[in-house]
Amino acid sequence: MKGALVDPRARIGLAVFAAICAACALVPEVFALDPHATDLANRHAAPSLSRWMGTDALGRDLMARVLIGGRTSLLVGVAASLVSVLIGTLYGAFSGTRGGALDEAMMRVVDFLYGLPYMFLVILITMLFSDTARGEALPVFVALGLVQWLTTARIVRGEALSLAQRDFVAAARALGASELRVLFVHIIPNLMGTVLIYAALTVPSVILLESFLSFLGLGVALSWGELVAEAVSVVNPIASRWWLLAFPSAFLAATLLSLNLLGDAMRDALDPKR
Repeated sequence: MKGALVDPRARIGLAVFAAICAACALVPEVFALDPHATDLANRHAAPSLSRWMGTDALGRDLMARVLIGGRTSLLVGVAASLVSVLIGTLYGAFSGTRGGALDEAMMRVVDFLYGLPYMFLVILITMLFSDTARGEALPVFVALGLVQWLTTARIVRGEALSLAQRDFVAAARALGASELRVLFVHIIPNLMGTVLIYAALTVPSVILLESFLSFLGLGVALSWGELVAEAVSVVNPIASRWWLLAFPSAFLAATLLSLNLLGDAMRDALDPKR
């Protein structure tokens, strides 16, 4: 991890991501920003000294909505990524450690799921929840977590297959270690470098997917994707109202770029074979 932080990409990515997280967490509290307070006398007000990011169609402060919407997007991205990485790590490590026919069968399940339409699965899982639950975080956590684990499982399985042939694993088995002990004591701890790499690279893809779901009206209420969708519906060449689209898009793009920079630096530092 220290090697990754030497990389300028990691420093820039970490600094930008930390600044965005700090802004989303602290600024609304410090300045008592309310994302739902309306001011119809100042509808579609352009950015100014009093309203740094302007207002929307109902006169709501866009900065409040962008920063508090950022909390939602970041929380969903991190939580769903943790779920998917946990599932993928356990599934892939177990498959690779056991090997043989069970490993082949488990990988065929992964191949089958890979063949299904990715976005269709996410939308289907989201729609399985009740109408009252939609718009909450839980359905999105579950939907994204259940479809994002496949790549992690494949990568981890390959590493686990290699580790399972190592002498220290053979020695543990010869001393009577159970398969669960081999898995959790000898295999998974030695996979953490690979897991960290793919965890860092999974977060931006999940945030982007959540934003797309929100754009379609299936995501979490008040997120960057929802703000972009609202902006697209009112921005036009006659009355551009550029700020409605520019600010949430800029925060989303900066977050994705910073996380990808950090993930690439971690991959190069922890997996020099690539």
